[in-house]
Amino acid sequence: MRHGKKFNHLSRTADHRHAMLANMAISLIMHKRITTTLAKAKALKQYVEPLITRSKDDSTHSRRVVFSYLQNKEALKELFSIVAEKVGERPGGYTRIIKLGSRLGDGAEMAFIELVDFDENMAKTPKTARKTRRSRKSAPKAEEAVAEEVKAEETPAEESVAEEAKAE
Repeated sequence: MRHGKKFNHLSRTADHRHAMLANMAISLIMHKRITTTLAKAKALKQYVEPLITRSKDDSTHSRRVVFSYLQNKEALKELFSIVAEKVGERPGGYTRIIKLGSRLGDGAEMAFIELVDFDENMAKTPKTARKTRRSRKSAPKAEEAVAEEVKAEETPAEESVAEEAKAE
């Protein structure tokens, strides 16, 4: 029975699991997206999100705490400069897991995990105004209304020019 087992042990010893998650976290921070199994991606999400939250506060203590997990200076620089700058206003949910299907060799569920703010394809684009459908019958009427508005806008300008010419 799995009473009190809060996380997936991934069929590894504690030292192996910690080393593997640290290496995967470094790869995720450096490359912004990695492909792995679904179970490892879920475990990595729990591992790396508190580190990203910690990186928002750029203090010596925060850097030392994160370094104790990662043990990589380049990843630490990347995390505290580039990643922390992009996720500064985000209140959580820094990673996204997208399932890819099963691996051919052993049938393992594959997924990629990525940092949310670094995916240009998923970035929010401003919504354009929705166009309503109009029937063909009303199209000529709409064109006539637009033409009348244009004429109404042009006439006051022409009248003011004509009045100025008379005054001279």
